[in-house]
Amino acid sequence: MNKVLTYLRYRRDAALLAISFLLLIAAAFNPTIPLPRNIYSYVLVADISQSMNVVDTRLNGKETSRLDYTKFMMHRVVANMPCGTKVSLGLFAGATIAALFNPIEVCSNYDAIQDTIDHLEWRSAWSGNSRLRESLYMLSRVIRSFPEPAQVVYFTDGEEAPKLGIFNTKDLTNFQGGNGWLFVGIGSEKGNAIPKLDDKNQLIGYWAIDSFAIQPGIAQISEANLGVRNNDVAGGTGDRYISSLQEQYLKSLSKEISGDYVRGDSLQSILTAMEKQKPSRRDVAAYDIQWILALFAAFIILSAYITKDMFRNFKKKVY
Repeated sequence: MNKVLTYLRYRRDAALLAISFLLLIAAAFNPTIPLPRNIYSYVLVADISQSMNVVDTRLNGKETSRLDYTKFMMHRVVANMPCGTKVSLGLFAGATIAALFNPIEVCSNYDAIQDTIDHLEWRSAWSGNSRLRESLYMLSRVIRSFPEPAQVVYFTDGEEAPKLGIFNTKDLTNFQGGNGWLFVGIGSEKGNAIPKLDDKNQLIGYWAIDSFAIQPGIAQISEANLGVRNNDVAGGTGDRYISSLQEQYLKSLSKEISGDYVRGDSLQSILTAMEKQKPSRRDVAAYDIQWILALFAAFIILSAYITKDMFRNFKKKVY
């Protein structure tokens, strides 16, 4: 042992390489240290109503549907969540929110969460309507059923189908639970026609303008028939209903419930808005130091080969 220490004392490069090797071995075991920090819990809600099949977004230079764009953004949001964060996935259709599971830790369940996002699709919808405003009450009840509080990140185009009128606009004056919720606007304000697809996901036409009309009279007031969309298909381009991102409506809706709105064009904008949301709690959590050990090892390896002569020569060249 003494011979080894004596050798390392006079061989600076060997000593430094040995230290870096030990650090890399330690990093391989993915060590963590307990630190107090904010713990975040989210429910990422995906609008899977048929307007989300509209192709008016771009992904990797190609036109894509709003739903595929939502899934892409959800993948990247989850990928940027630090370990210890908990996340649930929710689906919106009709006037209902369905949570697929309670919030789970993102790192230990990463593959399962990403795989679930991959399989989100409009055919899972249980209703043809899109009553976003109505869904907020259901979402609030869903969150209260979770073991701990969760913040909402709601990916939607803001389309209400049928259109809102005096009889079917839900009053949100006394709504509780939306503080800090984030709406992410998906789609373009120019918009496009809503494709009508069969159960095999094949295009059979486009939704007609009349499909989104407000029903007159008593049918509109009836809770059972509130805003039932008709089944018309557009005969030509002039008959098609053009769906677009309802940005102003989403901004207004977010203000009504003390939430926030961000356009979904930029991942960084979404992540920045999420950082402003309140954490579910503050607790001691494991902090990953693997990258710190690897960084120190890399620095030590470099320093093993940097001699005083090399440094002097570098200064001469600079000056």
